[in-house]
Amino acid sequence: MTIKLEKSWLEILEPEFKSAYFLSLKSFLEKEKAGSIPVYPPGTEIFAAMDLIPFQDVKVVVLGQDPYHGPSQAHGLCFSVNEGIAFPPSLQNIFKELVEDVGVSYPESGDLRPWAKQGVLLLNATLTVRQGQAGSHQGKGWETFTDKIIEELNRRRENLVFMLWGSYARSKGKHIDRSRHLVLECGHPSPLSANRGHWFGNKHFSKCNAWLSQHGLKPIDWELR
Repeated sequence: MTIKLEKSWLEILEPEFKSAYFLSLKSFLEKEKAGSIPVYPPGTEIFAAMDLIPFQDVKVVVLGQDPYHGPSQAHGLCFSVNEGIAFPPSLQNIFKELVEDVGVSYPESGDLRPWAKQGVLLLNATLTVRQGQAGSHQGKGWETFTDKIIEELNRRRENLVFMLWGSYARSKGKHIDRSRHLVLECGHPSPLSANRGHWFGNKHFSKCNAWLSQHGLKPIDWELR
């Protein structure tokens, strides 16, 4: 496993790659990739969330749990799927809330890279997964690595928006300094949570843009054309 990462992130995270936990994670991933069950996303896309946005250009952070585990779905951005792939239920609910909140057209593509290129870091807590086995790479070291990403963003940046959807994301963001950043919390967009009234009506997309505008930053164009 060769580590290739956008240079601003590499400068900040390079010590992690030499740490004991990451070397153990790397060894685990090499064994997984040598096995008979595919691992997602492809190796070149594991760090896609960061490769698309230099550290200093991040404006919004969305925290997911782990990548989609179906063929051709995951490509390194939480909740996002490759062009032409059917929308998973959580993404359908994200889009329903988006349309209701900011009035954009319902997206035709589930590829969220246009958001990422505007400064939305779509970060999963665990960056890899075994095909067909949700959570199969949890507890191997990725969570420590992504905690470090959140810690550095919290410490080095100002006026970020953190979108924490569901109890897992809220627990991962518990140390964010709310006097310096906007933290938006609600239930997870999965059908189980959304249908219990914990997702729809959160208005996170418009609240995010209001915060960015208030702090002199360009709002996110949420429409996926």
